[in-house]
Amino acid sequence: MFLLVYIIVILMTKIICTTLLVEKSPQALPLGAACVASAIKHYAPLKDECSVELISFSREDEDIQKLKSDQEKAGLIAARLLKDSPKIVCMSVFVWNKTIFELCAAILHKSGVIIIAGGPEITAHPEVFTGIFDHAVTGEGEIKVPRLIESILFNKAYAPESFPKTIDLKDLPSPYLDGTIDPTEFGGALWELARGCPFKCSYCYESKGEKTVRLFSEERIDKELEFFAKKKVPQVFVLDPTYNANKQRALALLKKIARTTPDTFYYFEARAEFIDHQLAKAFTKIPCALQIGLQSADENVLRKVNRPFNKKLFVKNIGILNQEGVTFGLDLIYGLPGESFNSFCQGINFAAGLYPNNLEIFCLSVLPGTDLYDRAQELGLTFEVTPPYNIIKTDKFTPQDKQKASELAQACTYFYNDGRAVPWFMTICRSLKINPSEFFKAFYDYAKAHNLELGCCEHKIIEENQIKFITEAFRKRNLDRYTKAATDIILFNGAISRKTATGKSEKIKLIYPPEYIDSQYSLDLDFFVKNVRPRPGQITI
Repeated sequence: MFLLVYIIVILMTKIICTTLLVEKSPQALPLGAACVASAIKHYAPLKDECSVELISFSREDEDIQKLKSDQEKAGLIAARLLKDSPKIVCMSVFVWNKTIFELCAAILHKSGVIIIAGGPEITAHPEVFTGIFDHAVTGEGEIKVPRLIESILFNKAYAPESFPKTIDLKDLPSPYLDGTIDPTEFGGALWELARGCPFKCSYCYESKGEKTVRLFSEERIDKELEFFAKKKVPQVFVLDPTYNANKQRALALLKKIARTTPDTFYYFEARAEFIDHQLAKAFTKIPCALQIGLQSADENVLRKVNRPFNKKLFVKNIGILNQEGVTFGLDLIYGLPGESFNSFCQGINFAAGLYPNNLEIFCLSVLPGTDLYDRAQELGLTFEVTPPYNIIKTDKFTPQDKQKASELAQACTYFYNDGRAVPWFMTICRSLKINPSEFFKAFYDYAKAHNLELGCCEHKIIEENQIKFITEAFRKRNLDRYTKAATDIILFNGAISRKTATGKSEKIKLIYPPEYIDSQYSLDLDFFVKNVRPRPGQITI
């Protein structure tokens, strides 16, 4: 019996779905390729004819990192795929893997492998890939790819233009529930709740799509939630570009999450404009963080990219998140049309003043297939013609401005985000009488002068560098009287953040009483040093 099963498997046509990830993490889990693999498995005409395997690679894989050239990396990937003797390889193509997969396809073709390519890069401009891949599938692939494979294997007609524009999501199998992908392998999961977006921001792939949102069924969502509970998935990144667009649905799902997976940490994308106290309180009932796209604080700039923005409402609702104690981060983009370096800096100042737990700063990518790409000339945008399509300059943003913005982004990531500086950052800025963008500029210059690598490293090391920089900054302004208090505040909050992250206690030495450090007094260093008496000692946090 075993021999018979083995022979049947050998005779089945081998199909591999693959992608090359930026990293191996819950955020970079190969969900797109997994969805296509799952759809092929469940397509009736192929069930007894094909064996399907999902194989993913990462740019951070040790063997890939060792190789210098894209050609070498493509060769390694091709060799791994050819080990399984596939007849067809389905590639999920993104900006970060496009070049390597083009080279990989050329190698696979020599062995007679048929290449089907899909994903955002293919959808953006399929005509570019003629002759590189055998077939280019645009848009959602779960219906198109299985039928294309059927046409290849059985010489049947294939007419993608006859397919519906959008897929009925209730017809799609879950790659989690059918075992196509195991989230524990990636330390977490990407959880798809919906497709589409009610907004049409010009820089996003959704900018030219229909202004509709399709929801996965409650039944599927409930089963996947139970699956995450059974697997004890530690973290889940929710794929819904505006989770809180439908308040009642958002509230109902938060209750289910709290009941079913109370120990899982969730990441949501949300719009600040739709936040209220009821929603904010609901988010506090589960371990979670929200990421909110600000992009720019200039309403005229946002208007150019078709992104509505009500600054007064934004500030009010972010205030609600802070009042309720919700963890949240903000996104900014530099190089947007109409944005000058000065207005970008004002955006940093505005965002930091809202006390986000992290402030993510990105360079604008003018992605093929977006409205921004089509209007680039009209908007005065010059950008890279190859991935990642980053902006080079605009009519108001020079290459020098781009470099300066990149430096601020590096400083912010290291000092503010990785340095977990939100509890005390604005206090230090006010004491130094500088705004956040000036602070990041000063820290970048300090790091360069002291040969500090602004890459990710242990928080304790970052903390040491934070204290050294602030000590020097106070000394230069004859504000040495603030140094001990600032150091205590940084050490105290740093120890708490590490305890929260690891669960491990540690001992720290403080000059000032911890009950005053952990109070409103610490928000004003001048008031603090004038009114709080030192009481040196050691505490355990």
